Amino acid sequence: MKLDGQRESDNVEDRRGGLGAKGSIGIGTVVIALVAWYFGIDPQTVLDAAQVVSPPESRQSAPQDAPRDELSVFVARVLASTEDTWEGVFRDGGAGYRAPKLVLYSGSTPSACGTGQAAMGPFYCPGDEKVYIDLAFYRDLRDRFRAPGDFAQAYVIAHEVGHHVQKLLGVSAKVDGMRGSVSREQFNRVSVRTELQADCFAGVWAHRAQRERGLLEAGDLEEGLAAAAAIGDDRLQRQSGGTVIPDSFTHGSSAQRVRWFRAGFEGGSLKACDTFAARSP
Repeated sequence: MKLDGQRESDNVEDRRGGLGAKGSIGIGTVVIALVAWYFGIDPQTVLDAAQVVSPPESRQSAPQDAPRDELSVFVARVLASTEDTWEGVFRDGGAGYRAPKLVLYSGSTPSACGTGQAAMGPFYCPGDEKVYIDLAFYRDLRDRFRAPGDFAQAYVIAHEVGHHVQKLLGVSAKVDGMRGSVSREQFNRVSVRTELQADCFAGVWAHRAQRERGLLEAGDLEEGLAAAAAIGDDRLQRQSGGTVIPDSFTHGSSAQRVRWFRAGFEGGSLKACDTFAARSP
C-alpha cells in the first residue's frame, strides 16, 4: 500500500504496555489487597473487582509511554483512510459519519462488550463504538492463516470498521433484535449475511481508497482476497481438524467472503452490499 505521506487518524487508543492496558489501580486498592492477603484472601480478587468498578474513563486511558512503532503508524494511516472513505459515502447520502475509535492492546483489555482477549481476534464493540485489535493477530494472519501483506492487514481493519458502518446504518440493531426470537441455525444464517456485508463494505473502502487516493499497489487486491479466504468458516473448521458444518457458520465460507469483498470493490457503493436481499449469500 502507498501510505507514505498519508495522514494518521487521531482516533487510535494505544493501551499496550503498563497497567493502562488493564486498568488504573490506586494505592488504596493495593493496600486493601495486602490486607486481604494477610487474612488469607486472594488479593487478585480485590484487584479484579477494582478494575470492574472503576469508571470507564480511568480503565480506558492510554498509558503515557505507549509504544509508537511502524505497525501502529500503519494502523493509524489505514484508519484515517477508512474515515475519509466513509465520510464521503455518508456525505453523498446526505448524512454525517461518526468515526469509531481503534484500540490497540496486548493480551486482554476491558470493553463495553466484556473483556477482549487476544484469542478472540480483532472485534468491533457497538456498545462503545470501538474496534479492538491485538497486533499479534497480524503474525497469526501471516503464519497461521498464510495471508501475508500490508493490504491483508488493512482489510482486517476495514472489515471491523464495516461493522461500525452497520451500526450507524441501523443494520446491527435489526440483527440484534432477532437474537432469541429465531433458532440458532436461523440466527447463524443472519450472522453470516452480516459478516459478509462487512466484507463487502471493506471492498467499498478499497475501491474508493484506490479511486480517490491511489493507495493500492500491484498485488494488494490479491492480498485482500487471500485474507478473506483464509478466515472463511469452512477453512477454519478444516484447519481445526473438524468436519465442515455449514449450519454452524457465523462468518461465511471462504468463497462467500471472497465474493462479497470483490463485490464491494467492483461496485464501490452501499448498493453493491445488500447481502440480506441476495437470494444466496
